[in-house]
Amino acid sequence: MTDLQAPADRVEIQALCAEFTDAGMQADFERLASLFTEDGAWRMPHLPAEFETRAEIRAAVTRLRGLWEFFVQNTHPGTVRLDGDTATGRAYVVEFGRLRDGTSHLNYALYHDTYRRTPEGWRFAERVYEVRYYDTTPLPGTAPEPNTPIETGASHT
Repeated sequence: MTDLQAPADRVEIQALCAEFTDAGMQADFERLASLFTEDGAWRMPHLPAEFETRAEIRAAVTRLRGLWEFFVQNTHPGTVRLDGDTATGRAYVVEFGRLRDGTSHLNYALYHDTYRRTPEGWRFAERVYEVRYYDTTPLPGTAPEPNTPIETGASHT
């Protein structure tokens, strides 16, 4: 019989990474923080910033996201290396947005992750964000107002 635990673990870890992006995009910071172990750490050396508990992570992401007029993050699966109840991996990230002060940011980056199996499922023990490309060219677009049609210039008949 084939051992299905390793493929199941990989699927759960990839789902964890997707959940992180979704929680951030939906501004569900309680859910985002819950994806870390109680003593989990989220590190962003380029800021520099480190948050080392769920409570610190929740407070930090709430504060940081409040600085943005709009923010979009896309995450692409990377590698996962399993080692029993722990694993390491990477996730590739493209994100852009405009801060409320009018500055724009486009990042190509990656997360270096350490995962731990918990009674709640796989969680981040550590996420370290590494920026590989950074562009502050002003973004020409804007975020649409909620429930407002986007004017495309195309005729709709």
